[in-house]
Amino acid sequence: MSQSKKAAKSVFIIIIFTFGSKILGFIREALIAAKFGSGAETDTFFIALTAITLFTSMITKAINTTTIPVLSKIESEEGKKGKKEHTNNLLNITSLLSFIIIILAWFLSPFILKVLAYGFSDEQFKLAVLMMRIGLPAIFFSGLVGVFRGYLQSELLFTESAAANFPFNFVYIFFLVFLSGIFGIKGLMVASVLAIGAQILIQIPGVKKLGFKYKFKLDIKDKYVKSIVYLIPPVLISAGIDDLNKVIDKSLASTLAEGSISALNYGNRLNLLVTGIFISAITTVIFPMLSTEANKDDYKGLKKVTISGINIVLLITIPATVGMILLADPLVRLAFQRGAFDNKAVYMTVGAVIFYTVGLVGMALKPLLNNIYYSLHDTKIPMINGLIAVLINIILNLILIRFMAHRGLALATSVSAIITSLLLLQGLRKKIGHFGLMKSVKCGLKSLVASAAMGIVVYLLYGFLSKTLVSGTISDIISLLCTVGAGVLTYLLLIYLFKVDEINWVIRIVKGKIFSRK
Repeated sequence: MSQSKKAAKSVFIIIIFTFGSKILGFIREALIAAKFGSGAETDTFFIALTAITLFTSMITKAINTTTIPVLSKIESEEGKKGKKEHTNNLLNITSLLSFIIIILAWFLSPFILKVLAYGFSDEQFKLAVLMMRIGLPAIFFSGLVGVFRGYLQSELLFTESAAANFPFNFVYIFFLVFLSGIFGIKGLMVASVLAIGAQILIQIPGVKKLGFKYKFKLDIKDKYVKSIVYLIPPVLISAGIDDLNKVIDKSLASTLAEGSISALNYGNRLNLLVTGIFISAITTVIFPMLSTEANKDDYKGLKKVTISGINIVLLITIPATVGMILLADPLVRLAFQRGAFDNKAVYMTVGAVIFYTVGLVGMALKPLLNNIYYSLHDTKIPMINGLIAVLINIILNLILIRFMAHRGLALATSVSAIITSLLLLQGLRKKIGHFGLMKSVKCGLKSLVASAAMGIVVYLLYGFLSKTLVSGTISDIISLLCTVGAGVLTYLLLIYLFKVDEINWVIRIVKGKIFSRK
């Protein structure tokens, strides 16, 4: 099987698993909205969860990003056996560091939340501190998840990572359906810890198939650990900076009307649907390919993979931007409006969705471009770019919040993502030379024209169906599905007629699969 076919197969598998997990994720969010609504209690939960996520995402991303190239190097020098031994060492070191971070975070939680939620009242602040402390064990579990994920993906196994969100969401859903009425919002934080730990259950069978067995080995002087330690700080800072933007948004939102933090959270969840299902699959599979090409003297292969990745991102995110802006209201109502989630919550969340969606292209390009730099063993430029993103975001936040409230915070995030993605593209051109960026510009323009035509179809068809069909949940679902289906078909037809290379590439692979079975 060719590399392109292997990549396509991996992408399709990840998309299928991720789509299923995202459906469960929406059920999870819808249940949270129905059980707890959008008010002071959920604002407190999401702030505390943000504080925990600030640690967990940094640890997981830093480990996953740095271990893949290092483990590949270990395998080439010491073989599979050496790779397993060093993975055990990394697993134990990560566990030890996680415990240290948990202890420090326990004592520092009031100071952390002073920054994250300075607009909270005394009682709400105390609850936030308690909930953050309840959620701290998630840091330990996220460290284990990060090591196993890096090990599996270094073996080009992506299914386990894609499927890990199934137990994650099942734990949440089980709690929300059966136990939320008993244990309340504090129990929800306990469920979030157990949900992260449950991801390991999916990874364990995968690492066992590879012959991995746990052994206690703790060698902080290991040369490969030193290599990872050298690469981690810029990645850690970059990951922290990405989360810092969200932290700043929610911190400022804590000074706004009740429910603003929740609206931003729910809006961002809908916005991440596209990046979570499609873009993460593409960046996950492309990263090892980029690492392989980056080790060659000629950057020809790296440039080809880079352009293909950028074009695929554009082909997905441009129509998604148009569609989500036009259908923001019915999407929010269908996803969340039930139980305690009232019309006010819908109105606030729709505003967040629209202004987050404005920057969808930039948000999707950024992780792909960062991975290109990481494959070149350059972790500094993404870190510097992240610092610029925070600065832009803070300036725009302070300006826009006065005129647009929480919608201004979402717009600031979008503008920041667009600007910093453009800066990463400019820096990449200086680093590896011309890589055919005009091909992506042409691809983007074709996608924009097709998306505009799709937008007209979506706007007219949904308007017609919503007026024609009887009002109700079933009718709303039918209207939305028919509209989205017609929009997707319109867009794909136009893209095919425009002869976009990436679409033809996918069609050739699918045909190859079909014919090979005959």
